[in-house]
Amino acid sequence: MTALTLGKALGEGMRRALAADDRVVLMGEDIGTLGGVFRVTDGLQAEFGPNRVVDTPLSEAGILGTAVGLSYGGFRPVVEIQFDGFIYPAFDQIVAQVAKLHYRTGGAVRVPITIRVPFGGGIGAAEHHSESPEAYFAHTAGLRVVSCSNPQDAFTMIQQAIASDDPVVFFEPKRRYHQKGEVDLEASLADARPLGVARRTRAGADVTVVAYGGMVQPAEDAAEAASAEGIGLDVIDLRSLAPIDYPTITTSVRKTGRLVIVHEAGEQGGLGAEIAASVTERCFEFLEAAPVRVTGHDIPYPPAKLEKHHLPDLDRILDGVDRVLGRPNSMSGVNGGEA
Repeated sequence: MTALTLGKALGEGMRRALAADDRVVLMGEDIGTLGGVFRVTDGLQAEFGPNRVVDTPLSEAGILGTAVGLSYGGFRPVVEIQFDGFIYPAFDQIVAQVAKLHYRTGGAVRVPITIRVPFGGGIGAAEHHSESPEAYFAHTAGLRVVSCSNPQDAFTMIQQAIASDDPVVFFEPKRRYHQKGEVDLEASLADARPLGVARRTRAGADVTVVAYGGMVQPAEDAAEAASAEGIGLDVIDLRSLAPIDYPTITTSVRKTGRLVIVHEAGEQGGLGAEIAASVTERCFEFLEAAPVRVTGHDIPYPPAKLEKHHLPDLDRILDGVDRVLGRPNSMSGVNGGEA
């Protein structure tokens, strides 16, 4: 085992993929000489050359369009969108071309593009640098959408994404880039947890808490705090946002009878709404209370000084747990202040 930050684990995963397959090409703004804004690709251009780790012009639509063409030529492009808020110029390429070409060609063309997106807040960044656009892509048929939360998953999941014949949008929680953890660099991809399968990080019998990306750690912190009061949280790291691993979630909810979903994106039309509706359909007779969403507010991402009020934190997650348990607390009163 080797201690790596999440960012370094991603870089090591891409290094393995570049070494294993000559068809793998990395593309993005400043990913070569600079090694990326977060240094995730640091050293890869020096090792594999500028034709395989390519510094591109400042044009997200052009980067994705080029990647589509490369995939037609048999390559496996790995594209970096420098920040979440800059993915929108490439939106048409992703949802109208990348997502649909396999179906449009009757299966004749594969588009094995991995689109890396640093996402979410928590680093005090400026406007357009802290957004959570995952629901747009999870809504689009033809795309796999995933998010890692720890260095080991970062290392294995990025390799699985690059090896996938499907296009994968890979959301990386930028607030966790410097989180360090043990990584098994000798782990076999064949033995790794499949890309579409969720992971239970804490076992508990009272409330199921579903989170992903940067929200997994606060959910685990909430589980630790709740355990001091004798409340057991079953924490599930979603990992795959499209498709969603409902068997893992529903197995947990049938045990606990209560569900809290946590994400940074706004509540309206977010993944929490999709998960709450689907779990209600599948587990209605097991639910002891309506599912609760703990999310970012339905506002444009606020200035850095205010982001701590926007992002779900330990107190807001514990408030969600209290609400689904019908417990009063000092934040929202009885039943979320509605009683």
